[in-house]
Amino acid sequence: MSKTTTNASGEHEEKGRDESAPELGAAGSQLSTAPREESEAALPAMGVIGWVRWFWRQLTSMRVALILLFLLSLGAIPGSLIPQNSVDEMKVQTFKEAHTTLTPIYEKLQFFDVYSSVWFSAIYILLFISLIGCIVPRTGQFIGQLRSRPPGAPKRLTRLPAYTTWRTEAEPEQVREAALATLRGRRFRAHTVGDAVAAEKGYLREAGNLLFHVSLIVMLVAFGYGQLFKSEGAKLIVEGDGFSNTLTQYDDFKSGSLFDYDGLVPFSFKLDDFVGTYERSGPQKGTARTFEARVTYEKGAYGKPQKKVIEVNEPLVVDGTKVYLNAHGYAPVVSVKDASGKEVYRNAVPLLPRDNNITSTGAIKVLDGYRDKSGKKTQLGFQAFFVPTFAGDGKGTMFSQFPAADMPVLALNAYHGYLGPDSGLAQNVYQLDKKEMQPFKDGEGGDLKQRLLVGETMKLPDGKASITFEGVEEWASFQISEQPASGWALGGSAAAIAGLAASLFIQRRRVWVRAVRGADGVTVVEMAGLGRSESARLPEELADLALTLHDRAPSAPDPAPTGSDGDAPDPDTDEGRPGGPGPDSVEESSEEPAEGAEK
Repeated sequence: MSKTTTNASGEHEEKGRDESAPELGAAGSQLSTAPREESEAALPAMGVIGWVRWFWRQLTSMRVALILLFLLSLGAIPGSLIPQNSVDEMKVQTFKEAHTTLTPIYEKLQFFDVYSSVWFSAIYILLFISLIGCIVPRTGQFIGQLRSRPPGAPKRLTRLPAYTTWRTEAEPEQVREAALATLRGRRFRAHTVGDAVAAEKGYLREAGNLLFHVSLIVMLVAFGYGQLFKSEGAKLIVEGDGFSNTLTQYDDFKSGSLFDYDGLVPFSFKLDDFVGTYERSGPQKGTARTFEARVTYEKGAYGKPQKKVIEVNEPLVVDGTKVYLNAHGYAPVVSVKDASGKEVYRNAVPLLPRDNNITSTGAIKVLDGYRDKSGKKTQLGFQAFFVPTFAGDGKGTMFSQFPAADMPVLALNAYHGYLGPDSGLAQNVYQLDKKEMQPFKDGEGGDLKQRLLVGETMKLPDGKASITFEGVEEWASFQISEQPASGWALGGSAAAIAGLAASLFIQRRRVWVRAVRGADGVTVVEMAGLGRSESARLPEELADLALTLHDRAPSAPDPAPTGSDGDAPDPDTDEGRPGGPGPDSVEESSEEPAEGAEK
């Protein structure tokens, strides 16, 4: 016995609800805290104040908030696809060199600094203001609705989307008491108003809607706070070396504009060992199976040493600062001796991987201690090429066939001269500046180069100096980051999902039960429901409530009427069935209720 109203043009259901509000009175109002659109006649004269009010209403509307949220997501796309200065300046420089035409355009649009750009910040701030301006009044309205009671029943319940009626011999007061108990048992907020019971349920829908938008504000605040006070640095450590969390120890360090450098968490750690194992056969040959950095760390200056294994996505956490394992590679150990046999250099030199099998390149720089055959101080440089598992002799550049150090080979090109460490310009430790360097020559007049196995030595022609490949160490690269308010951001995102789910799956609805005595002395019961949005569940729920109430107030038998000619009525019609339609049928029409249903 329910009816569903849908306008022919397919307009939004809320509009239809507003149009019927005058007929339904308070019963059809306040199902939502969405601000009402004012008619043009209600708008103030368009002066300065009028324009300000108009702009504020547009900015704080949910429509504009959704547009700004979409623009914020759209603006993050170039930040994900284009290298950012805040993440990797080297990648930005490489991109600029490879795309000389796009670079000037991207620089004008601030695409290399998207998240600190003027346009992204403007969208971010406007969204923040829009959400606050939208949520604050709606929260006040929602609190007012929670404190108020459901409104009384409309005069004509047959106009509501779901409706049913039947006649019963129970007294109207008994029916209303039974309806009140039934509705409260179903967790409706219910009370008696006049000759009807008014009930309402589904407040969590609007609560979820408000929770979703409040959570967005929490996420925006957490993101902004985290960007202002964050710190992030990188450090490459060879086995046996350590790190102390001070600014001078970082290879690279970036922070937010309000970060306090004195606020770095005091701790230190040493890389005891790096363990990496790889799949030896099959289609996944070479895939890492174990990727562990075993460290010993200490909190503060006098903390007790503690052991920890750092793995991918399992960082070391010290008072909110997280140490992530980023990368791994090899550091060949080399020693250099002068003509007298004195060792002037010995170190494990980290080289950068070029492929998945850790074929690596780098530079070995000997700045002090070496003298040529005439006793003059000079500097040595070696361009290094390393493979952990040599693939065998052949033409072209050698390469590694497996990432484990099964057969390490180090290829060197030797140079001498001035490396430029005192030029005042920053140098890349993995590249050799050859501007003021000359290559050593071999016996045939070509550039001196040689492949070395572990333990082998390359002789230099100038003064009988030499460089020896002593062994292989491993290195690990760590990212040390402090991201404040990350817990708030996570909590806000979880709350936003919960609020969105509540706003989507919970329906706000109202139910009225009217019980009045008809003209023939028999009680007429009417039940009707109204939801905020169209839903097939509303008639089903009303039918279930009607069946429950019908058990306590069953249908009264109708007297067997006779026709004008004295014949019995047709049993195939509703008039011929005892009790009429009954509560288990939900009407799909707008028929008037049974006689006596309205008082």
